Amino acid sequence: MLFALICTDKPGGLDIRKANRTDHLAYIESTGVVTQAGPFLDAEGGMCGSLVILDVEDLAAAEAWAAGDPYANAGLFSSVEIRPWKKVIG
Repeated sequence: MLFALICTDKPGGLDIRKANRTDHLAYIESTGVVTQAGPFLDAEGGMCGSLVILDVEDLAAAEAWAAGDPYANAGLFSSVEIRPWKKVIG
């Protein structure tokens, strides 16, 4: 089942994001459940959040993945929303 993680960075979180990016990308690679991912951008083109599409068994698995993300563990996000998602195009 697909889930969308919609994450918003805390104000001024760019340094936290940059410091944890390598670990975040390694986590994505090692877990093998991310089908698409990328940062949201602010008006100036700076990273300010994340969209991650997971292919996992259920909401509990999506929540566990989100909790294990190095970005989350570093306190980057002001909010994280997890929603079931249906791919229609692409």
